[in-house]
Amino acid sequence: MKTYKILAATAIVLATMAGCNSQKKATSTGNIGKDAVVNPNTLLPRKGEIDSVSYLIGIQFGSFIKGYNFGDKLNYSQIKKGILDFINAKGNYRDSDFVKQFKINPEKMNDLVNSFLEKRAHYVQAVNTKKENDFLEANKAKDNVKVSESGLQYTILNAGDTTKIGDQDTVYVHYKGTLLDGTVFDEVPAKRASARLVLNRVIKGWKEGIQLVGVNGKVKLFVPSKLGYGEQGGANGIEPNSTLLFDVQVDSVRHFVAPVEKPVKNKR
Repeated sequence: MKTYKILAATAIVLATMAGCNSQKKATSTGNIGKDAVVNPNTLLPRKGEIDSVSYLIGIQFGSFIKGYNFGDKLNYSQIKKGILDFINAKGNYRDSDFVKQFKINPEKMNDLVNSFLEKRAHYVQAVNTKKENDFLEANKAKDNVKVSESGLQYTILNAGDTTKIGDQDTVYVHYKGTLLDGTVFDEVPAKRASARLVLNRVIKGWKEGIQLVGVNGKVKLFVPSKLGYGEQGGANGIEPNSTLLFDVQVDSVRHFVAPVEKPVKNKR
């Protein structure tokens, strides 16, 4: 189960760290005779160490919560209760009776978590769809915005030269991609070298939009989610059904050349 694997990995890491620390401490007291009596309290981690490890465990849990997009509606008092209930539970967790100590059977975790995340995903999709519809409806009314048959909205800032870009060509571009709230999720600024992109490997909105200009052309793209990452969303915080805004400058293009098939020699 993925959740348990993550938590188990954390436990292993922390146990390893603790083992290393203990080993270092044991080494530092190596001058104590074999029969010397050591005060156990001197071997305990200091408050600073306890606080640091506690904080890092919190980061691990935070990474899990954020990584699976649980949102901001979790009840953290119940998270704390669940942690303490497990720590204070009696017996071996491999025994069948062990789970009876909890108010919810941990074996139901997969079903409950998957149901929760599915509802969260549907909610996010619905919210972003409304935002997209409202934005695109208002945006297309602007004088400088054009709409293609696919629904792509765009503004050509500079048409560039007369170079025709094909849908299998390789382009070198500078660009900035933002979400509707202004969050930059990807960018190749002017101070960096151009990014190399093959048009048949990018999202549909890009593939169509880049072909609207030539070399040295600049275009602003308003990409509906159906021409972007759709219901699945993408990396860098791109949620399902997200509208994507791009400012793109085409620096150069390398045209696609179909490979020439070599004639097959007849065997004699």
